[in-house]
Amino acid sequence: MRLSTRADLLSAWHGHLAQGRRRSEHTVRAYVATAARLLDASSLDSWDAIARLDAAALRQQLARRRADGLTNASAARELSALKGFIAFAREQAGMLDPAPPRMRGPRVKKGIPRPVTPDEAVNLAVTVDEDASEEWIGARDRAVLLLLYGAGMRIAEALSLTGSALPLGETLTVTGKGNKQRVVPVLPILREAVADYAAKCPWPLSKDGPLFRGAKGGPLSQGVVQKAMARARVSLGLPPSATPHALRHSFATHLLGAGADLRSLQELLGHASLGSTQIYTKVDAATLLDVYRNAHPRGD
Repeated sequence: MRLSTRADLLSAWHGHLAQGRRRSEHTVRAYVATAARLLDASSLDSWDAIARLDAAALRQQLARRRADGLTNASAARELSALKGFIAFAREQAGMLDPAPPRMRGPRVKKGIPRPVTPDEAVNLAVTVDEDASEEWIGARDRAVLLLLYGAGMRIAEALSLTGSALPLGETLTVTGKGNKQRVVPVLPILREAVADYAAKCPWPLSKDGPLFRGAKGGPLSQGVVQKAMARARVSLGLPPSATPHALRHSFATHLLGAGADLRSLQELLGHASLGSTQIYTKVDAATLLDVYRNAHPRGD
């Protein structure tokens, strides 16, 4: 099938990502924006034209983006999106080999996540509770942060929970990236925090509605949680690296330090590959090195 307008091309790509591949809203938005930039720069108007793009065309597009100040990490993501778009175009054009042009992306140095300590995690949760404008909002923010630290959930996973999760049991089924489900243990302190929030929430928590509500009753946004934690971070004198996602890093790091094996940790975090989990071995080593340097008489 041939499409001739920019809007049609982008709409089909959007539908493929959102419905066909079930990508997250954030990923869909980013990948469609990447395709739009390619179309604008190249004046492409059909799947056939897009399908004929080669590695040289990809390098040219990335060079344009790098001139705008794109980092290696962003360039790698951009290349992945471009390859996916071309592969989709080749399928639409009926090519026998839909594989995109082979091209190696820029090297991306993996940074080591900076975990917060158990005391800092608890203090952050307590501080967002105490600093909130309303009691129920404080209970809500405390419950969200404790889920991130105590169950290793991504912030998007916590905010996607519905009222059907109530009352929390000893385990919770979480839907993560790619709609993959996993079961995470729920500690008593988490059950108590969520129950406290549910009892104080002024909005009805229906089984098919969002569990965590915004001030006006709609779904709670990630930005609200991030801002609440940023304020708490400043109050406690913690570094900018103490973000909601750092709480998930801390969950993984502390479990690993307590003897959890990588395979079990992979399951708890919902990582598709063990390679994603192995970074936490570096985190734990870095933490031990800090302890050594601070405590050993010749550590410095």
